[in-house]
Amino acid sequence: MEYFVELLFSGLTRGSIYALIALGYTMVYGIIGLINFSHGEIYMIGAFTSFIVATILSILGFPALAIVVLAGLAAVIWSASYGYTIEKIAYKPLRHAPRLSPLISAIGMSIFLQNYVLLAQTSDFLPFPQLIPDFAIVEPVAHIVGTTDLIILITTTIVMILLTLLIKYTKIGKAMRATSQDRTMAMLVGINVNRIISVTFIIGSSLAAIGGLLIASHVGQINFYIGFIAGIKAFTAAVLGGIGSIPGAVLGSVVLGLTESFATGYVSSDYEDVFAFSLLVLILIFKPSGLLGKTDTQKV
Repeated sequence: MEYFVELLFSGLTRGSIYALIALGYTMVYGIIGLINFSHGEIYMIGAFTSFIVATILSILGFPALAIVVLAGLAAVIWSASYGYTIEKIAYKPLRHAPRLSPLISAIGMSIFLQNYVLLAQTSDFLPFPQLIPDFAIVEPVAHIVGTTDLIILITTTIVMILLTLLIKYTKIGKAMRATSQDRTMAMLVGINVNRIISVTFIIGSSLAAIGGLLIASHVGQINFYIGFIAGIKAFTAAVLGGIGSIPGAVLGSVVLGLTESFATGYVSSDYEDVFAFSLLVLILIFKPSGLLGKTDTQKV
């Protein structure tokens, strides 16, 4: 039973990280109907930014809490600026082009960012500092759920709640939903669609940066290629839950995380990806729109 609970928390932790990245995919798709395949690299850039800032602050002797806050803030701001720039460079000029054109542009941007970080940093894995200290309250159950696991779960839950409140009850959230449903009509009623699309990219990139900081601190190492793997998994989770649906992205991420965790624990880690993608295939066969996706109109 204890082993089952350990795998359960491990799966929820994985799912939480996937959710932070998958939300960026599903928000962008919900607004402009396109997949931002460079989103995984934004996650990677967030991890590297927090690593660089945390290293500098540690050398300068900053306290642990200040390092976590400042490193996270720097990662969010820097990643958000990348997300905004990518939207202006890779998507906006191709907004009225055939759907294949921005897709190719996004893949090209992904490859560019990978090689940019490779040249600017290193191809080796770098040890990521343990930014989150161990809490004494967690020690009795540390073999089941660690401090970083708990922080990831709490942070992701808070982020989900805040994002839901933003989408449902704020003026900019209502503008996002209007743009998602009918971009032309949204423009006719005075919504600045270009600004809403940019804000969507900024929010999605910020969430990816938070994920980058949390998972890097959890795993303990980073390199230039982590964004590709995480991006593919998060995209799978978004499709699994129903691309364009925010609750679907969260549900798909949790299902994917639990599937990988239990497959690793009870079968073999060699088949982790096999089970994850097999589940995706089965769900898409019987429900092509995903678990919570809608066939006729995609919702944000």
